[in-house]
Amino acid sequence: MAAGPTTPTKPTPPHPDAPAGPGDEDGPGSPPSGGRLPVWGIAVLLVAVALIGGHTGGSDVTGTTGTTRAESTDAVPSSDPRRTGEALPRSTPTRLLIPKIAVDAPFTALTIGSTGQLQPPPAANTNLVGWYSRGAAPGEAGTAIIAGHVDTVTSAAVFARLDELERGDRFTVSRADGTDADFVVDDAETFAKDDFPSDRVYADTRRPEVRLITCAGDYDHDVRDYTANLVVFAHLV
Repeated sequence: MAAGPTTPTKPTPPHPDAPAGPGDEDGPGSPPSGGRLPVWGIAVLLVAVALIGGHTGGSDVTGTTGTTRAESTDAVPSSDPRRTGEALPRSTPTRLLIPKIAVDAPFTALTIGSTGQLQPPPAANTNLVGWYSRGAAPGEAGTAIIAGHVDTVTSAAVFARLDELERGDRFTVSRADGTDADFVVDDAETFAKDDFPSDRVYADTRRPEVRLITCAGDYDHDVRDYTANLVVFAHLV
């Protein structure tokens, strides 16, 4: 069975205008306080990669994670509650499948490094998505965060076509316990990084939800970062 979440502590908010480092990671701000949202201390959730320039895996996340929920137990459920959209037991995601935009990608776990920054997926792998592993697992009650590169120095990456998703589109997260968590898209919106609605994007939810996040907007060569974030909102069906 899944371990119950704990109440997180409030991090020190990052400066909203902090430029991205050499890895050109996004910086939309930190999650709100209150509730049991397990993504505390993340100032960016997507690792958009620049069209040019180096990619050293840096991030402009600041703050600390505070208290987080326990790691996955990958327990096999005794029944399949997905027919009613009920939450699944906690289990590590293994693969993301989005047929409409030809995504079939494995997961890597994203964690907070010693500097307090969210570590991005390796930029060298264009077909890889990252899951914030101390947050809700996809299918578990709460808000699960899935991030992916939009491009790299060599080619388009896993979330290059994320902007094609619309309300009603479906995708699947395969999980380590052998179950699939099926999601339907509620909305897809682009937000300027200097006006990112952290309270809305990272808000805790009673039902299982997912946020797919990548970079969008124009590429600013001065700061080596994109000007916006694309966020796809979805829920378990």
